Amino acid sequence: MKNKFYAYIQNLQDQICKGLENLDGKAYFKEDLWSRPEGGGGRTRVIENGNVFEKGGVNISAVHGKLPDSMQKLFNVGEADFFACGLSLVIHPKSPMVATVHANWRYFEMYDDNGNVINSWFGGGQDLTPYYLFEEDSTHFHQTCKTACDKYNPEFYPKYKKQCDAYFWNAHRNEARGIGGLFFDYCKETSEMKMEDWFNFVTEVGDSFLTAYLPIVEKRKNLSYTDVQKNWQEIRRGRYVEFNLVHDKGTLFGLKTNGRIESILMSLPPHVQWVYDHHPEKGSEEEKLIKILENPVDWIK
Repeated sequence: MKNKFYAYIQNLQDQICKGLENLDGKAYFKEDLWSRPEGGGGRTRVIENGNVFEKGGVNISAVHGKLPDSMQKLFNVGEADFFACGLSLVIHPKSPMVATVHANWRYFEMYDDNGNVINSWFGGGQDLTPYYLFEEDSTHFHQTCKTACDKYNPEFYPKYKKQCDAYFWNAHRNEARGIGGLFFDYCKETSEMKMEDWFNFVTEVGDSFLTAYLPIVEKRKNLSYTDVQKNWQEIRRGRYVEFNLVHDKGTLFGLKTNGRIESILMSLPPHVQWVYDHHPEKGSEEEKLIKILENPVDWIK
C-alpha cells in the first residue's frame, strides 16, 4: 500500500503543479530534492512571484525510521518503526480577492520488531481561506468535496466537514482559519472499509482538488483591489501563520521528527501584518467575513 500511495502522490504533485502553472501564466515551480538523515526524503516544489500566485508550495515526502519519543507519547506506544508519506500544499495568491488554499493527503504505517505492519491509516483533507467572501465560491468548493465523498458514503461529507471546522479553529482568536472543507484522520480498516477502499476514497478527494480550486481562481484573479484590501489580506494572513505555528499537528509533527524546516515552513506567506487591536468597520465586507469565521455555516443547503 505504501508504494502504491507514494506513486499516486508523485503523479498528483505533477498534475497539480501543471494546473497551477498553466493558470498563472508566468511563474514555474522550482524543484528541490532533499533527504532526511534518519531515513527517507522528499520533493519540494515552490512557486513564487507569479502573475496570480505570490507564493505556494506543493510538497511530497516519504520518511521512515524510529518513531520519536514525542510521537510515541502521542500514539501511546513504545519503541516502534514508522513510515509516513504524503502530499501537502499551500497556495497564497497575490490578489486579496482570491482565496488561499491548503490540502494534504497522507498515509502512515507502524511496525513491530520483525517489520510487520501493526497499524496503518490514511488522513487528509482540503480547505479554503478567503479574504473576501464570495458565497458561490464557498458553495462550489464544498460541493466538489461533497461529490467526492458521496461516491463512498453519504455520511462522509457532513462528518469530515464538521471535523474540518473543529480542526481549523484558531482557539486563541475564537474564530475559524477559513471556511473549511474536509478533514479526516486515522482512517483505519473496518468491516465496512478495507484499506483499499480508504485508498480509493482518499485518491478521489485528491483528484477533486483542481476541480474545487481552479475555477475560483479563474473567476477572481482579474478583479481589481485597493491598498486597503491588500492590507486586510496581510492582516488575515497573520491569523493563518498563527494557526500553523500554534495549533497545526502536521507542522508540529514535522518539527518534532526532524523534518525539513524549509519544506515545513513553506506554508507561510511572504508578506504578513500584525496590527495592534485591529477591527474591521461595522457593516463592511471585512466584517462580513469575520462573522462567518466566528460561526461556521453549512455551505450546501
